[in-house]
Amino acid sequence: MKKALFVAAAAAFVMGGVMTAEASALGKCKACHNFDESAKVGPGLKGVVGRTQGGMEGFKYGDYLSAQHAAGAAWDDAALEAWICDSKAVAKAGGGKSKMPSQKVCGDDAKAAVAELKAL
Repeated sequence: MKKALFVAAAAAFVMGGVMTAEASALGKCKACHNFDESAKVGPGLKGVVGRTQGGMEGFKYGDYLSAQHAAGAAWDDAALEAWICDSKAVAKAGGGKSKMPSQKVCGDDAKAAVAELKAL
C-alpha cells in the first residue's frame, strides 16, 4: 500500500512539473527560442531584458528591429510586453515589419512572461 501511494505521489509530482512547464507564460516562445544564450530559430532569451533590440549577432532582423538597433533601443519591460502581445502591430506602428509572428500573449500574461525572462 505504501509503495502504491509513493508511486502515485511521484507520478503526481512529475505531472505537476510538466503541467507547470506547459503553463509557463513563455510556452509559445520555446518553438523558436532557447531559454539560455544559445540560438535556435531566434536568439536565446537569457539576458534579453536590457539587451539592445535586434542586436544579437548572426540573425537577419526585420527592418523594424534593425532600425531599433540603430537607434540604440533596449528591451525594457514595456517594449517586451508590447512585442510579446503583438510584434506585427508594434513593428507596423513603427513604420516597419517583423519576422516574428504575433504571439498574442497580452496583459497579465505578458507581464508574467517578462518576469520569467528576467529570471532566466
